[in-house]
Amino acid sequence: MTNKDNKSITETEFMNELYRYKKGSVSRRHFMQVTGLSTAMAVVAGSAPAMFAGSAFAAEDLGNRLNFATWPNYMDENNIAAFTEATGVHVNVSVFGSNEEMLAKLQAGGTGWDVFVPTNYTISTYADLGLIQEIDLSRIPNFSKEHNDPVFTEQGIYNGKVYTVPKDWGTTGYVINTAHTRSDMTSWKEFWDSAMNEYSSRAIVHDYQLTAIGNALKYFGYSFNSVDPAELADAEKLMIEVKPHLFAVTSDYQPGMRSGDAWLSMCWTGDAVQLQRDIPTMAYVLGKEGGEIWSDFYAIPTGAPNLAAAYAFLNFMQDPEVNAREGIAHGYPLIDSRAIDLLPEDLKNNPILYPAAELLSALEFGAAVSLTNPDRAELMARFKAA
Repeated sequence: MTNKDNKSITETEFMNELYRYKKGSVSRRHFMQVTGLSTAMAVVAGSAPAMFAGSAFAAEDLGNRLNFATWPNYMDENNIAAFTEATGVHVNVSVFGSNEEMLAKLQAGGTGWDVFVPTNYTISTYADLGLIQEIDLSRIPNFSKEHNDPVFTEQGIYNGKVYTVPKDWGTTGYVINTAHTRSDMTSWKEFWDSAMNEYSSRAIVHDYQLTAIGNALKYFGYSFNSVDPAELADAEKLMIEVKPHLFAVTSDYQPGMRSGDAWLSMCWTGDAVQLQRDIPTMAYVLGKEGGEIWSDFYAIPTGAPNLAAAYAFLNFMQDPEVNAREGIAHGYPLIDSRAIDLLPEDLKNNPILYPAAELLSALEFGAAVSLTNPDRAELMARFKAA
């Protein structure tokens, strides 16, 4: 495609202009001139897929639906709409609160998922169980290995095989609303103690055994990934003691924090950014005892019903401009340096996204054993039932 100056415009450039036009950031006249379209009515009428007849999107029959499983508050709805506009593929989104729930769904079969978002420590288990398929990077030309930090991308490689492409990374801490709480909290011990005392009925714990148990273990200075029976017993005693004092056990904690019913909650990076963006009294704490650092990925389950659309979606999401819009929307730190370069300076310099090195040094990546260890699973079940 060429514009009014008879210069070629790439598919990425076209999508960026389409996104701006749909958002109302540019005029119809600008859109027509830059893209070279003789009329913008085709866009308004929803015929954008025809514009890509000669593109990579049209190389295969993509069908009309893609099933995508992800986490709460974790995507840019405008990117999803732009993908549908470009391909004609409607995206059906399922939201889950834990990797354990995702694993159970895949083991049960019949999910119909084409793409899902697993965390680093789960990849080896999915691969060993045959629930995830190796990625053909030749079908994802927008992915650039040299522009992605290997500290995070290598977490998605197992036994020398690539099973994922990167999404983003982050930390697990807790958020406090300083309009109601002390502003000087710095530790996991303070989180658990205050949840039982001065902030009783105001605290939220994740409905997710990795972080709920892991952060209880940090109260005692144990490893976030411990499976030692004596250490797990200490963590369970603390969790059971705290349970009657909690506002909720949920991984979708933004509603409670936004309403003011909850004043503190276990929290992931991006949720803290989103909450602080709207409510400046929200503050994010990385417990000085340590905790979790993680990376999330896009992956394709074995038996994905719409493999062509899955690869088209992964390629779309690896586009640096699309990726940057994701980061702006959800507030998680990105892995691709091309996308990071496109972020606003306030995000690049945000200490929630990019904490001080001394805070990061105490954090641990989740270990595969913490997903599959039966003692941890049984502990979490008893905690939820208490």
